[in-house]
Amino acid sequence: MSHEHAGAAEAAEGATTVAPGHRGGDLPGEHALWEDRTRISLTPIAAPSILGLFGLAGAFMMVGAWQAGWYGNAATPLILWPFVLTFGGLAQFLAGMWAYRARDGLATAVHGMWGAFFLGWGLFFMLVSIAAVPVALVPTLGTLREGFAFWWVALAVISGLAALAALGANLMFALLLACLAVGSGFTAAGYWTPSTWSLDVGGWLFVAAAVLALYVAAAMMMENTFGRTILPTFKTRVAGNVPGRRGTRPLEYRMGEPGVRIGQ
Repeated sequence: MSHEHAGAAEAAEGATTVAPGHRGGDLPGEHALWEDRTRISLTPIAAPSILGLFGLAGAFMMVGAWQAGWYGNAATPLILWPFVLTFGGLAQFLAGMWAYRARDGLATAVHGMWGAFFLGWGLFFMLVSIAAVPVALVPTLGTLREGFAFWWVALAVISGLAALAALGANLMFALLLACLAVGSGFTAAGYWTPSTWSLDVGGWLFVAAAVLALYVAAAMMMENTFGRTILPTFKTRVAGNVPGRRGTRPLEYRMGEPGVRIGQ
């Protein structure tokens, strides 16, 4: 063997046996072969679903409880629409678009769809509040509104498909989407029949979905701040559900990317 080939072999062997504590040494040999030969420039982002789920939870805590008849009257949406439009709609929709950057197709679909819905919901009642839409067209509880019922039909179908897809991620997110799908179905039936009890059931399920969204968002936020699992979300990857352990191991240098700071 020539000296040139022997030197290359020794360099490759040395690259794959990095001592613990050095770059690439957290898992012996992993990525060590290319770490000294590749320069990576990244634009990391936090998990978009943290914002998206908090936006969804905030909107549904208000709208769901109102729909279930726990508070308010027919004029209540005229007070709720600014918050629903901005937090449940705009903030959640932006989270869905940022989910593209995170390569999360499920979050893109869920937050994009529900964010767009709450944008439409908020805009509709904003137009009602400035008398741009006749009051006779307002979808009040217990009245026949077939057009508004179709809003919820589409939401029920897409949320149901998303719930099936979420089974590949974690069970808490799947349960959350199942509540949204079934709640949307009851709500559609309530405006189609019309039926107050169906709307009540839909409202209860929306509140349940809001509680689940708070839990999942808090679990993701705490995993980000503590660097390990605090609240389990019953991920399909069992190790991600053990408190105190890291749910995922990102592809990164052990000491982080030079020049990039996480947080504020």
